[in-house]
Amino acid sequence: MSEGSTEPRVIDWPSSAPGDRDGLLADLSRHFALRAPGFLSWDECHDWTSAVYRARARWTPAFDGEQYSLGRAWYTHLEEDRSDEYFAEAATSNRLVEETLPGMQARMRAAVATLTGGRAEQRADWCGPGVHVFPNGEFVSRRGGVMHFDTEGLTDEHIQARRPALSLLVMLHAPQRGGGISIWDVRYAGADEATEQELQAPRTTVEYGVGELCVFDSYRLHQIQPFGGRRDRVSITAHAAELERGVWEVWF
Repeated sequence: MSEGSTEPRVIDWPSSAPGDRDGLLADLSRHFALRAPGFLSWDECHDWTSAVYRARARWTPAFDGEQYSLGRAWYTHLEEDRSDEYFAEAATSNRLVEETLPGMQARMRAAVATLTGGRAEQRADWCGPGVHVFPNGEFVSRRGGVMHFDTEGLTDEHIQARRPALSLLVMLHAPQRGGGISIWDVRYAGADEATEQELQAPRTTVEYGVGELCVFDSYRLHQIQPFGGRRDRVSITAHAAELERGVWEVWF
């Protein structure tokens, strides 16, 4: 359980970003998340969202159209038994994302470096940071996402040693109502599904503004909340894991 506030810590980007690996991990132990409003400007979000929609024909569908991605997301391919396809198409995925959103993947790696004070590298043979599109009216907007931990991309050795892992989300296009992310004071203990007792633990819900960066411990239980209105929920996602002290690898 956290010994600090259940509320996320709000930081000015990049001036008050931790900039230190131990400081960041201490913040994520005391708080449920870090929030950085204005990580991207409104104009940047508008331009990138427009570019994502212009590339609609090249989105990757998942779960019968419940969600889509620009770039291939590991967890959807894993759950749909398409892991081979993920790795076979990783280079193509990265070219697509770079063509559509020039510099975005590098910017997310730079964010990891700024937060940790370390070096952030693209994970070899994996897809780099990408974009999730959750359409209005589909399952996630009506019921919310699945409660989960972001451990599916971590090796067993990484998990057993509890080496640090981060989840980074940036809101490009926010729904009109809801669509935030709830984060529980529950850390991964070996089971993918939370128990009834764990679901009674304290939680907070981060309601994103456009351009806001949210960072949290990948071992924490979390869930996308339902949303309403006519707008889709469009966000950038990056995962990062510390390979050795001060060296991080980043993927989608």
